[in-house]
Amino acid sequence: MLVFWKQRLVYLATPKTGSTAIEAALESLASVVIQRPPELKHTSAHRYWRFLAPYLQLAAEEDFQVVAVMREPLDWLGSWYRYRQRDNGPSPERSTAGITFNDFIEAYLRDPQPEFARVGRQSRFLVPQKGPGVDRIFRYDDMPGFVGFLEDRLDCEINLPRLMVSPPGSLDLDSELESRLREEHQHDFSLYNSLKG
Repeated sequence: MLVFWKQRLVYLATPKTGSTAIEAALESLASVVIQRPPELKHTSAHRYWRFLAPYLQLAAEEDFQVVAVMREPLDWLGSWYRYRQRDNGPSPERSTAGITFNDFIEAYLRDPQPEFARVGRQSRFLVPQKGPGVDRIFRYDDMPGFVGFLEDRLDCEINLPRLMVSPPGSLDLDSELESRLREEHQHDFSLYNSLKG
């Protein structure tokens, strides 16, 4: 999470949307930088508005605009799946090594989810059921649009490095399972499709 005091701007770091690269490029410009632990780096809209916004509003005597990035939901899940396949990756219970993408999606749709498939939902991160959400959401596949917005607001040129890129891997998915995913997580797909690209 990054706070730009002078510009009254807050960037919330949606997981698996290039947040590490964005933070690396903008850290020196931000007034507040929260990169660790992941629970704080990836502060959701709900937690921001509940805990941090009141403090910032009181100190600044005005609201901050909150922005974030959203990735196409199936692509986002594919990134999580590939990220958790790393050789030096997560703890064994979170690893997807030896698991197909079909298995991962089936596990993601279970209730309760096994640990390796527990990655959350972008819609809940960005637009909680209670309280306000992110003011403006940018599409991950239009990163130049987001960078252009930041360059205008921060009045500087921004070059994003390539960091924390998930390893390659097969994302073959059974069509019936994909249909089920799209139906059961319709809110995520609808939210993404509503964003201007």
